[in-house]
Amino acid sequence: MKIIIAIFKPFSTPLSLGEGLGVRLFILLLLASCQQNQQKADDDIYYTCSMDPQVIELKPGNCPVCKMPLTPVKKHHKHNTGDLQLSDQQVQLGNITTARAKEQDIGDELLLTGVLTVDQNKITSISSRVSGRVEKLYFKNIGDEINKGQPIYEIYSEDLNLAARELKLALDKKKSLNSAVVDIDKIINSAKNKLALYGLNEKQINQIANDKINSNVFTIISSVSGTINNVLIKEGDYVTEGGSIYHLADYSDLWAQAQVFVGDLNNIKENMPATLSYPGIVGLKTNGKISFVNPELNSSSQINLVRIEVLNKNGGLKAGMQVNVSILLNKIQTLAVPTDALLQDEHGVSVWKQTGHNRFKNVMVTTGLETSNYTQITGGITKGDTIVVSGAYLLNSEYLFNNGTNAMEEHNGDKMQ
Repeated sequence: MKIIIAIFKPFSTPLSLGEGLGVRLFILLLLASCQQNQQKADDDIYYTCSMDPQVIELKPGNCPVCKMPLTPVKKHHKHNTGDLQLSDQQVQLGNITTARAKEQDIGDELLLTGVLTVDQNKITSISSRVSGRVEKLYFKNIGDEINKGQPIYEIYSEDLNLAARELKLALDKKKSLNSAVVDIDKIINSAKNKLALYGLNEKQINQIANDKINSNVFTIISSVSGTINNVLIKEGDYVTEGGSIYHLADYSDLWAQAQVFVGDLNNIKENMPATLSYPGIVGLKTNGKISFVNPELNSSSQINLVRIEVLNKNGGLKAGMQVNVSILLNKIQTLAVPTDALLQDEHGVSVWKQTGHNRFKNVMVTTGLETSNYTQITGGITKGDTIVVSGAYLLNSEYLFNNGTNAMEEHNGDKMQ
């Protein structure tokens, strides 16, 4: 309306019919041009949400997800090639991590579930070598550590006391007798050997010989080290010769026992490599080999057990912990990337490749075999390319927020087959 007033204001006399039509035509053309410019300006703007950048609208309003007012963003009209430049702070806050594309073992993955158990070859039993009553236990709890040379229990034993008296008597006889008829030294050695068989060490035997031990209760010293996984008696209990007192386990090595259904048994062989992951410890993976396949099948469940030896030097793994076992069958070595690095939608599959310092480019790829950890890449990138592993979806959102389009939409013309 302002334009119309500006045109008609200078006229003080009525216009002829031809002049009036010319003015009207000029006004209509001017209004159409203004509307076209206004439409072009509107096409340069789209509306998105800072909290939910996947929301893209062509007109103002509220975000359908969080209900916040949408933010106008000016489109970039330059040709986008999937490139994205980030700052150091953005990389750090987005937890952007990368890995090099390299050759990996890929194949048909057989997934098994199992549990960690104690290595039965490394369980030690501490038993009494003589009958008697246990007066004191130095260790009473499962999980206590016993070191070689530590006292572990005290025992009152008639047999031990008798053997100690025999040694003392033989030593006394040696002092008072000087006869070639009786070999006193042989009797003394026999008494010492009996005390050693009853569980006393050399130091304790020498103390008895020197009258430095006069008590009827003897302390038993451990000859092994380990972690207690069972306490079999209590203070005051009587124990027989050979009766177990403690069971010790070495947890530096564990067994992973996994269940295999009968249909998969033909694919399982000893010494096959396996990858183990632990649901209770995010990100931890260890490698091992199948060391044993049970020759007997559980008749009720039709499930067999296989065993993988697991190193546990730092003690982070615990017996009873669940474990997932991955075994690759018909494996091949081929170019692969972590499965988490792949982005997939209706446009295809892509990855973000690092092309410079904090600079990334979205690249279409073709894939082949897939496992839970890695996916085969048959085209799009080459060995040695640096690929974004974690934070790929954040890069996609950042690109969408900055450019108003999905990075993969830019590849519609060169979509890989």
